[in-house]
Amino acid sequence: MSADDSGSIITLLQTRLHALNDLALTLKHVHWNVVGPHFIAVHEMIDPQVDQVRSMTDDLAERISTLGGEPHGTPGALVADRTWDDYSIGRAEAIEHLGALDLVYTGLIKGHRAAMQATETSDPVTQDMLIEQLRGLELFQWFVRAHLESSGGRLSTAHATTERAAAGQAADQARTQP
Repeated sequence: MSADDSGSIITLLQTRLHALNDLALTLKHVHWNVVGPHFIAVHEMIDPQVDQVRSMTDDLAERISTLGGEPHGTPGALVADRTWDDYSIGRAEAIEHLGALDLVYTGLIKGHRAAMQATETSDPVTQDMLIEQLRGLELFQWFVRAHLESSGGRLSTAHATTERAAAGQAADQARTQP
């Protein structure tokens, strides 16, 4: 692999590392702030996701090091480099957090897919790692969406563009369903 290719991949992986570190913190935030009748189901669903996401961050950091880079995992580096807003939902009903998390996962998966495609020819080893991580991230989103879909397949967060809107839409659908 050329030095240019490795430098580009390191930069790409650092962005993914920040995104997954942010996700792990966001998931713990949800775990601590979820309330309502579905509290225990969501509370217990989140911790295994946190553990697996933390494992993904370790894999990314080690790949960055393997390619000759220096992974940056400090909170300051994450905040300085991220291009997304902080998670916007505090203490809220389980369904509201799930609605917001659906959007979080959508953005994260989109970024991971772009990274996967960018490494297709230059670094199939990194691409393979990203594909495996996508498998897990998409599974987690499916777990979240199972709470947000109607029996007819309508997703309550459809067309939401902000976490607050997704949370509101999810809550609205939950109120109208038996």
